[in-house]
Amino acid sequence: MKKNFYFLLTKSIGTYINLMSYVFPSRAIQIAHGYFSQPRKGKINSTKLPKTLQEATLETIVENENIVQTYIWKGNETIILLIHGWESNSSRWKKLLPHLIQSGSTIIAIDGPGQGLSNGKEFTVPKYAEFIDIVAKKYNPQYMIGHSMGGKTGLYYQYKYKNPTIQKMVILGAPSDFVIILKNFTSLLSLNKKMIQALQHKYTQVLDKNLDEFASKEFVSNMETKGFLAHDIDDTIVLFTEGKKIAEAWKDVQFEETKGLGHKLHDEELYKKVSAFLFESDI
Repeated sequence: MKKNFYFLLTKSIGTYINLMSYVFPSRAIQIAHGYFSQPRKGKINSTKLPKTLQEATLETIVENENIVQTYIWKGNETIILLIHGWESNSSRWKKLLPHLIQSGSTIIAIDGPGQGLSNGKEFTVPKYAEFIDIVAKKYNPQYMIGHSMGGKTGLYYQYKYKNPTIQKMVILGAPSDFVIILKNFTSLLSLNKKMIQALQHKYTQVLDKNLDEFASKEFVSNMETKGFLAHDIDDTIVLFTEGKKIAEAWKDVQFEETKGLGHKLHDEELYKKVSAFLFESDI
């Protein structure tokens, strides 16, 4: 029943946008962009924080129009920055955190734009990378861990900002090609050719790059940072082939193929391998 309702809802939205594209094209693009870039889940209430985040020290960083929420588990001078994915927040790290805290490191998690307790309505990779840069400039992390779109954003961040303090990156279930993400969205809504072309033009401007080049495999092609990349064969959210594209382009990466973990990739053995990679220990 829920699947049928979701199917009818998405097709109805797509039909409405298609009709609007002939009468009010600018408005149609605005509506489509809103559905594509505005998370509908992931916000949290500061008075009802998830238990995991209650155990952290909260720090809000304000820079220009940006309000970036961070959560800090204080430890030694080794700093690990955690970057969650789409329609999520920093509580998604609750199963990985014990492994990282055990190392004695300082852990800093960040809420992305329009998610958690951070401000904003739109979630785009460049905007998220701007949030990361604000936090990175203040704390100079040596390690970065990103999941899903957080992983893609982390790779884009390092590609664009070339932060010399980042020594290692852990990327979990990240997509590679933006054109595939956009194609999946336009197919879901059954948008017409006019709208597809309009959105392609819009995101070429938003991303300030040819859409074919806005891909994680391109971001890592000349990257010197050492990486650990994990992707599940059974991932139905971000297909395994996306992970393979990144692995094949990243010259200094340890690629872990998993099975049965899905997109979330929560697994004790995997997290032990992450710790071993970061802290160069045997598991």
